[in-house]
Amino acid sequence: MPSDQLNVFGEPLEPCSLDPLTGFYRTGCCESGPEDFGRHMVCVIATADFLAFSKERGNDLSTPAPQYGFSGLKPGDRWCLCVDRWVEALQAGKAPWVVLRATHQGALETVALSILMRYSAEARAN
Repeated sequence: MPSDQLNVFGEPLEPCSLDPLTGFYRTGCCESGPEDFGRHMVCVIATADFLAFSKERGNDLSTPAPQYGFSGLKPGDRWCLCVDRWVEALQAGKAPWVVLRATHQGALETVALSILMRYSAEARAN
């Protein structure tokens, strides 16, 4: 992983998930670059509500697509989500929990850290 990939705290980006393997570059991290038009920067923990919401919006993340090596997400799985989709889910009351140390700092161009922190999986665990 390039050393310039930092999380929302300005620290090295931590892995989001290796199983299922996530990230635009399928490295397990929510890395981003010029090719990543969707800006897959937010590491989330999928919930049933979010997966249903995403499917309704035309992005079915729960149905397996073996032709792409994708087994489908289930509640509890971590996934690098497009920042705009996370904001859309937030506005609909369906935002999944966020793993801040695995969320790319570029997400802060779209959503404030204070908002992400309200949905922090780390805070939820305490």
